[in-house]
Amino acid sequence: MTMTDPTTAAHAAAAAPRVAFPPGFAWGAATAAYQIEGAAAEDGRTPSIWDVFARTPGKVLNGDTGDVAVDHYHRFREDVRLMADLGLTSYRFSLSWPRIQPTGRGPAVERGLDFYRALTDTLLEHGISPVATLYHWDLPQDLEEAGGWPVRETAHRFAEYAALAASALGDRIPVWTTLNEPWCSAFLGYGSGVHAPGRTSPADALKAAHHLNLGHGLAVGALREILPASAQLSVSLNLHLLRPLTDTPEDHEAVRRIDAVGNRVWTGPMFKGGYPEDLKADTAHLVDWDDLVRPGDEAEIGRPIDLLCLNYYNPTVVSAPRAELATADAARNDGHGASDHSPWPGSEEIVFHLANDDLTAMGWPIDAGGLTDSLLGMQRDFGLPLMVTENGAAFEDVVGPDGEVHDPERLRYVRLHLEAVAEAIAAGADVRGYYLWSFLDNFEWAYGYSKRFGIVHVDYTTQRRTPKSSATWYSEVIRRGGLD
Repeated sequence: MTMTDPTTAAHAAAAAPRVAFPPGFAWGAATAAYQIEGAAAEDGRTPSIWDVFARTPGKVLNGDTGDVAVDHYHRFREDVRLMADLGLTSYRFSLSWPRIQPTGRGPAVERGLDFYRALTDTLLEHGISPVATLYHWDLPQDLEEAGGWPVRETAHRFAEYAALAASALGDRIPVWTTLNEPWCSAFLGYGSGVHAPGRTSPADALKAAHHLNLGHGLAVGALREILPASAQLSVSLNLHLLRPLTDTPEDHEAVRRIDAVGNRVWTGPMFKGGYPEDLKADTAHLVDWDDLVRPGDEAEIGRPIDLLCLNYYNPTVVSAPRAELATADAARNDGHGASDHSPWPGSEEIVFHLANDDLTAMGWPIDAGGLTDSLLGMQRDFGLPLMVTENGAAFEDVVGPDGEVHDPERLRYVRLHLEAVAEAIAAGADVRGYYLWSFLDNFEWAYGYSKRFGIVHVDYTTQRRTPKSSATWYSEVIRRGGLD
């Protein structure tokens, strides 16, 4: 019989995480170009739709813009060193389309590509695996003036841009994501108007959705031709985890309608062979689907990918309108910003409710169980390896008298959601990584600089970076490979 030294056994038990994650699990954080880079007019970059939207009075809180943001364009080496100090094994960032291809047409600008070459080289030097997102909402303004995502040509321009990026960076970046949250691009950008470009046409929102889908498929085809066979392709969707307010047929019908225009508008053509018939019936009064979707489009959109990525923040609770509910608020209570226009074409009457009253600074309910449910549902329905590419929370963070930023609410949020990921893995979901949103405090779209999601605090006046207590805790989770 082999005897084990009790002191050694005690140390081993103390070092072992209570909740372990699989070997090779990607421990990451995420950002987006317009939210952090700044340098809005440097090295050939031209305005995106977010530059124009942010400079339009009344569109962004306090008139904030991303002109400087957190100056990552000039401070990326400092930021990567911070990532390495925290032990991140992967970093998800987006490429700025107008920095690489300023008008959305023609050759790439090498100075723009040089920034991403230097960024990825620096990441690799620090042992951090880069994950690149091609589109995180910064459409070149020139393409918007030519019609934007509601016109078919934009999908082809996106595939051209994807090819330029892959040709320059394909030897450095192993994982590529085509689109980030196309639901927001289509329905907040062209439906409710709370995101750039700020248009409010239900028909244009649906057309934008189709052309984003088509752009995804065309980009996958272009990337496959250029990237090495080892490269993995993905898309990041903010699929809505839907629950009915009550167990009535009317509220289940509300779930069906929102599922169609919130989820299956993407997953239908990407993974199930085509757009769902009920979606087309719900919105037939807004668009002619037979005219919009040309022969071969759905096959193009359905090109196989390697990973399916989820951005999760909270569940979505819906109901049919009731006499006792203010149906005029239906477009305002969905957690995506106030507007007189609904981001739910064909289902404008549906009413949205909070899942609970445990809220972040965004007013979003904290419900980690929804992440487990989402991952298990995606595994069941699509059978692809999964990654959580965004998950995090905004809270009212302040620098204390000791110069530190203590954020126990965020630490609790991330712990709960990592436990939810572990639960999904234990139940059979093939989850390959987790990317906390966000690495840095940054420009939070229509909320400007009023909301802080980062695990690293940024003083927007001095650009000083201060890791928060959640960053220190996350670093320890990464070091241990799991939760205590």
